[in-house]
Amino acid sequence: MKRTNIIAYIAVSLAMLFWSYTFIWYKVVYEFYNPVTVVFFRLIISSVFLFLLMYPLKRLQKIKKGDLKYFILVSVFNPFLYFIGESYGIKFVSSTLTAVIIATIPLFTSFTSSYFLNEKITKMNALGILVSIIGVGFVMFNKGGAVEASMFGIGMLCVAVAAAIGYSFVLKKLTSRYNSITIVTYHNFIGIFLFAPLFFIIDFAEFKQTGFSADAWVPLLELAVFGSSFAFIFFTYAIQHIGIGKANAFTNLIPVITAIIAYFVLDEILNLNKIAGILLVIGGLFLSQIKTNGLRAKIRSYIRPSE
Repeated sequence: MKRTNIIAYIAVSLAMLFWSYTFIWYKVVYEFYNPVTVVFFRLIISSVFLFLLMYPLKRLQKIKKGDLKYFILVSVFNPFLYFIGESYGIKFVSSTLTAVIIATIPLFTSFTSSYFLNEKITKMNALGILVSIIGVGFVMFNKGGAVEASMFGIGMLCVAVAAAIGYSFVLKKLTSRYNSITIVTYHNFIGIFLFAPLFFIIDFAEFKQTGFSADAWVPLLELAVFGSSFAFIFFTYAIQHIGIGKANAFTNLIPVITAIIAYFVLDEILNLNKIAGILLVIGGLFLSQIKTNGLRAKIRSYIRPSE
């Protein structure tokens, strides 16, 4: 294996670890601040960090004339709508369930692409979607059939999933013209201005009372630097060297890593129901990515090998 590939696999593994930890850091910082405050300062810290890191390296591209509207639209979907959904969702839902629901984003993106963009969806893809939905149900419900989570929180996480799907559609307009770091840096920066009115209207008075707390700002810095900055940089590096398919396959590990961390750090219960649900979600995600034509060709090659 090439040295660059080894580094890429290490990079994508670190990205998954950082993204898994974000669900834990959210829980810690929510003991001090409300969701809008957390996202607002997370975006400020991340934007400053990325500008300072990337500008000297000359990785930031200038926005071309006519593309600003697409950057604004991308920012409305993510970080604005996505972070509102995710941050309020995780406030009322366990870290494990949040990670499981967020992990279904690639799955539903492929489903909506087939509807709006006429991209083909196979029976195996549809089966993967069904299996994953059943898996989410296993994590949501306890043995008695009662829901173990706030319906408001689950609804907000569904908003995050919908926003991520919209984000992926608009993003197609920009990825052919700009590198990933440029897109992430600018949409985080624009997101500051989208969240600023909400912060000053909803959270500013309470933030003034709480003030600055080291116990809150440590996980907030971790969210910004590792979750919103390094994770994207490492993931982009991995995509460049091992391809988007192999890199995206690693995102299936996020619910597992989150569940393990939450069990040890937050004392969240990890029962057989949740383990079975997580395995079903991951299995469904893998099924949804299988290309049946290629699979059939491989099976035929094994049955009737060329002489």
